[in-house]
This record gives sequence, structure tokens and C-alpha cells, in this order.
Amino acid sequence: MSRSRRVLLKLPPWLAHALRAQRGPVPWSAVTRGALSAGPLLLVAVQVGRTSLGVVAAIAAMLAGINDRPGSRRVSVKRIGVPALGGALGLVAGTYAGQQTGAVVLTVILTFVGLVAGSISAIGPVASAVGTQLLVASAIGAGMPLPEPGWGRALAYVAGAGWLLVLRLVLPTPGSLAGDFRFDGERKAVAGVYDAVAELLDAVGGPEAMRRRAALTAALDHAQDALAGPRLRRYASSSAERRLHAQYAAALPLAEAATALAWAGEAVAERASEGPRRLAAAVRGNNHTGPLPAPSRSAPALRALDDALLHAAEVFDQGRGGDLHTRPRTPRDRLRAAFGSAGREYGLRVALCFGASSAAAQALHQGQWYGQHEHWYWLPATAVFLVKPDLGPLASRVLNRAAGTVLGAVLFAGFAVVLPRPEGLVALVALSGALIPVATRHFAAQTAVVTVLVLALVMVGGEPQASMGRIGETLLACAIVLIVGHLPMPGQRGGGVRARLAAASEAAYAYLTHVLDEADAPRIGTSGTPSERRAAASEHRGTPTGHRATASERRVLPSDDRATRWTLRREAYRTLAEARTAISLSAHELPALARHTEGADEVADLLERLVDTTTACAVHLDDTGRIGPEHTERLTALLDELAGPVERVGLRPPGTPLAG
Repeated sequence: MSRSRRVLLKLPPWLAHALRAQRGPVPWSAVTRGALSAGPLLLVAVQVGRTSLGVVAAIAAMLAGINDRPGSRRVSVKRIGVPALGGALGLVAGTYAGQQTGAVVLTVILTFVGLVAGSISAIGPVASAVGTQLLVASAIGAGMPLPEPGWGRALAYVAGAGWLLVLRLVLPTPGSLAGDFRFDGERKAVAGVYDAVAELLDAVGGPEAMRRRAALTAALDHAQDALAGPRLRRYASSSAERRLHAQYAAALPLAEAATALAWAGEAVAERASEGPRRLAAAVRGNNHTGPLPAPSRSAPALRALDDALLHAAEVFDQGRGGDLHTRPRTPRDRLRAAFGSAGREYGLRVALCFGASSAAAQALHQGQWYGQHEHWYWLPATAVFLVKPDLGPLASRVLNRAAGTVLGAVLFAGFAVVLPRPEGLVALVALSGALIPVATRHFAAQTAVVTVLVLALVMVGGEPQASMGRIGETLLACAIVLIVGHLPMPGQRGGGVRARLAAASEAAYAYLTHVLDEADAPRIGTSGTPSERRAAASEHRGTPTGHRATASERRVLPSDDRATRWTLRREAYRTLAEARTAISLSAHELPALARHTEGADEVADLLERLVDTTTACAVHLDDTGRIGPEHTERLTALLDELAGPVERVGLRPPGTPLAG
């Protein structure tokens, strides 16, 4: 363990989180897009004499750059485009509210917008980004004096975000020319699943097994999102896309077998991971797999792994498409999330923060605290980022926002002295846009870059240098959010964590119930005779026929029941991962907030063990036609063990699937 990591472990959780940064290679593609977005847009606007619209477009490009994360092009349409539409709506609402109403009515309107935006943020990551841009843009529309009408500002905003989205869709990424570059993100995500399977197989029987299993879940979630993005047609419309769908679907039985092996805890031979690694290379290179090494067939999970490799080899050759095993959320599901306990709690907190900061900003503006500056939107816009839980725990957000703003303001003050205007400031905007994809790894760094960019935009728009004012407004916003964040709210605290734990619990029990129902259902026949299966195995693996003829070979291709099982398993692991993320953020809050979700990590651990055991049961069931006594005993013990912790964290335990 490195010295820096040992130091972090000794610090209080809320402080350690504030100092922790993500690691990884520099996303050069995103850096290039950032350099070509806000700066060039602003330059064009300055050249044609529409500087104010250029400032709006550059702000939209900046916010879109924050959402420009790794993934497929299709996912970027939703991740960048949908929040931009929310921002355009907020800009229109804020503009007309600021022009037609007084300070009191405007504060009430903005508070209501905060309530709506906070509630919809509980639906998911994209909805949270929509809420963020809705709030920020409404504050800018109400507080930034511009000559253009609201609809003109909205068009400029959409154009700014749309330009970055066009760059994301058109520009190839490094290493994407091996095949159809439109699907480079999808290929990388699917290959990552096979790599994660191989790494889990290498870790079976060791201390890293559970961490690698969690990494496999993250890889599957990422690939599922990459392939399930928006499309003009309901189904995959090209052979390359259908092939990727088939390759993803073929990874699910491999993941199931690897999870069962990790549950058993007995190390496997090194050659077991060679097959998934060759499949990963085939996905990346967009070519055939070649011979795949066959693992031992001495245990049910190993036989399932061997059968899954055989099925994957067939799929890679055929590439006829496959089910992504997702259950799309219905409008009713989204409304339940928005109006549930998490949505209500978060909506109230956002409304109070946004409304209080707007009122304070307008009071300071009316009292001419800003001096020559007419803009008062910085205070409520800062509160928006501070109140967002998906940007980290509250204390971490406040510390990083304050530190980042001070650093950014000081840096800009130095730049403003030496840079020519407007050319030097436009270049600074372009440089800041290029740095955003790297700076998003730490909230303080992101804040510093955004501060420099926004201060440059304000000065290009004709305002004087405003570094010191921004520092004062940021510190005031930090104080407001800290106070509101600790206020008691109607209902039980920690609603977001409990909502995600409840969803994970329901998904885990649904998965278990389905597997138990499969055990009671009659076993169905399969396609292909054993001799045909052995012949196919020899063709794909380069081994002689007749060396492993078992009854399990008749159950290689998934039935409808098995497809449903994989869908339920994916949902169980995905909701567990989301719950884990929420629990981790809550655990790094200040003690006064962290205590409200104590015990949630214990419930997540037990649910995770329950889902792993259910997966092991399913693999054993496919091989033998029944659930073994060891699996039944483990399931019974886990269900009994779950009862106490579930009640302590305030959840209602679902009905026991083993009853009767």
C-alpha cells in the first residue's frame, strides 16, 4: 500500500474523500473535443458581432463537456443532448421570469424550479444532469442581462451543446479504425466484459475475487448502457451492431459461470481465463476468435464455463444479434422515483438551497454589493453544484468547491493582467474547455477550470474582472448549502440510500424467486444432439471429438426462461451497484449525516451474497436439474440473517421465496 493511501485511510472519511481523485489515462479524444467546442464558438460569435450569444453557447458547450464521459456515441446523444434540452428550457423560463417579475416572485418561481429539478434528479444520472442544467440555466437566464429574447438565448444554448455533440458523433477516437468507427465505444465496452470475466477467473479462490466480481458487474453495466442507447429503429439496424449485441449476450453465461466459480472459492487452472481473453481480443480487433482452450469439466460451474465458451465461439462466427437482457423503465417507474422518499427529500433540499441562494443574491444585488457587476447568478448556480449528491458527499463538495474557486479566481486574476482582449481570453476559454475532461476526475480541479472559463466569458462579454466577488459568493453558497444540508426534513433521513437498497432488495428477491421456480419447472429439451455439440466443440477449439460427452452439453443454448433469468440477474447486480455507490457517498458524509444510514452496508453485503448464491444455484440447476443441499442451506441462512439488518435500516423485507 502506498504512503498516500495509508495517510488517506487515517483521515476522517469525509476529509479523505475530499482528497481522493480518480485515476486513468488522459482522454485525448474528449480533450480534443473540449478544445474545439467553447473557444471556437466564442471566437465566431465575437467575429460576427454577437458576443452575448457566443457566451451563452460557450456556457452550454462547457456544461456539455462535463457530461462528455467515456462510452458509446449512441449513449452520448442521451447523456449530452437531453440535459441540454433541459438547460434550454431553464434558460427560457429564467429569462422571462427575470424580466416580468419582481425579486420576491422571482425567488418563489426559482424555488419551485428547484423543487421540480431536485425531484426528477432522483430518477437517474441523465435526469440528474437535466436537473443540474435546468437550474443553472434558469439562474443565468434570470441574472445575466443580455439583449436577446429568451427563445434566442435558448437556440444559442442548444447550438453550443449541439456542436459538442456533433464533434462526439463525427470525430473518430484513437484506435477506432479497426472496424466501423461508429461502434468503437460499443466494441471497447463489450471487450471489457470479457476481460473482466478473465480477471475474475484469475482471482477465483483468492482475496481479490469479490472485488473482481464487482468490476465484472461494472463492465456489464457499462456495456449494457453502451449498446442500449437511443436509436432511430427499435432493433439493431446494421450487421456490425447486431454482431456486438450477440457478443454481449454471449458474455452473460460466461459471467454467470465465473460468478459461480468465485462463490465456490476453489481456484481454477490458468487456462480457464485464456478463452475469455481471446474473445476480448476478437471483439477489439473485429475478427474471429480462432481455437479456444477448453477448461476442465470437473465441476458444474466449470462445465457451464466450457459450454458458455462453446456458445460464444458459435455466436462470434454467426453474429446474428442478441437480446441485451434489459427491462426498460416505464414512465410509472420514473414517477415513483421522482415522487418517492428520495425524490421528495432531495427536491425539498434543492428547493431550499436554490431559493435561499437566489434570495440572498438578489438582496446583495439590490444593495449594490456587486459594485459595477450586474450578474447575480453565480451564487445560486454555485449552490446547484454544491447540493448535488452525485458529485460527492456534502462536506467534500463544499471543501473542493471553495478550494477550486479560490484557485481558479487567483489564476484568472493573473491571466487577466497579461492576456490581450479578447483574443487572449478566447484562447483561455479554449484551453479551459480542453482541460475539463481531465479535471472532472476531482471536483476541486473541475471547479478551478470552470471558474477560469466562466470568468473569461464574463470579461469577454464586457464585464470587468470579478475574481474577488466570485470567491465571496462561493463561500456564501457553501455556508447556505451546509446549513440546509443539515436541516431536518419531513420523513426519514437517508431516503436516497433506502430507496436504492429497497430496489436492490426487490431485484434480488425477484431473481431468487425465478431461479426457485425454474427448479420446480419441468426440464425441457435442447437443440442439437450430444455428438453435434462435441463436433462443434472440436471445430472451435481444435481438440479431438469424444473427450467430454455430458448431459449438460444438451443445455448450451439459452431458453426463454434462462433469458429471463439473465435479465433478472443483471437487474439485481445493477441495482446493488447503485446502492453500493449511494451507501459509499453517505458513509463519507459528516458524522451528523452519516449516522442516518448506518447498517446499510451490512444489508448490501448480505444482498450481494444472496445474489451470488442464487447465481451459483442457477448454474448447479442447469447442470444437475436440481438445487443442491449446500445451496439450500446457504440461501436459508442468508434469508434469516437478512431479516434483522433490513428492519434496522427501515426497510420492509419482501416475502421469503423459500416459504413452503
